Amino acid sequence: MTLVILAAGMGSRYGGLKQIDPISDKGEFIIDFSIYDAIKAGFDKVVFVIKKENYADFVETVGNRVSKSIKVEYAFQDINDLPEGFSVPEGRTKPWGTAHAVLSAKNCVTDNFAVINSDDFYGRDAFMKLAAHLKNADKGHLCMVGYVLDNTLTENGTVSRGECTVDDKGYLVDVTERTTIKRDGDMAAYEEDGVWHRIPKDTVVSMNCIGFTPAVFEHIEKGFVDFLEKKGNELKSEYYIPTAIKEMMQSGAADVKVYSTDSVWYGVTYHEDKEKVQSSIRKMIADGIYPSGLWN
Repeated sequence: MTLVILAAGMGSRYGGLKQIDPISDKGEFIIDFSIYDAIKAGFDKVVFVIKKENYADFVETVGNRVSKSIKVEYAFQDINDLPEGFSVPEGRTKPWGTAHAVLSAKNCVTDNFAVINSDDFYGRDAFMKLAAHLKNADKGHLCMVGYVLDNTLTENGTVSRGECTVDDKGYLVDVTERTTIKRDGDMAAYEEDGVWHRIPKDTVVSMNCIGFTPAVFEHIEKGFVDFLEKKGNELKSEYYIPTAIKEMMQSGAADVKVYSTDSVWYGVTYHEDKEKVQSSIRKMIADGIYPSGLWN
């Protein structure tokens, strides 16, 4: 099984990979803990989706130290990597979104695979559930690890989450990308078209912790063409993973089993998040969940 890590934006908030602060006393990043957990769950290959200009720094800071424990390959997300007949509109600098990032890994993936973000800490339970599903999954039988919204919010601003509707059999019915969501008293709230809408804190959300089969690439390619035909001239629109999944579900090409987890998300979305993440990692190491030095 392959783990695809979306890391094309890694370092952008800090001005480059070399400026990212470690979150463990041994100098590891959040991405190290995800890979460590994935190996424990049975994944044997990792594909990093990165910007080509970050390749040398990425190999030096992350790739070299994990490559001794798992097979490593690299894929490059490029704003100019578009289907024939399309071009980047003048003035656009924003990448084409997470679904396009997954598509960038197509040539590196031949077996069932999971997709995660590089800067989110998911917890080992997530990788165990992904692996258990992917070992026997075929074609359109996808999966997602669903988190409790309250466990995924930061105290320091807004985040992006996929709001999920799940049926009584545990299958995804709908998922909507909420790009601006935050705590709001005893609830949470998301912004849409300048209006804030409140939702319960126990809402199930997607954190881009998803299990796929290689068959999905064909569907994402088609969906990306449809997206470009409708929004390809816009400067900020993005083709998101939840959108691609919804399209596959609506066409009957996929179903998505949602595995719930009580794991708490950790991430350094803002510099102010770092101290809490470091403290949580130290406690998990002290409790024996992780060794002191993952790659020793």
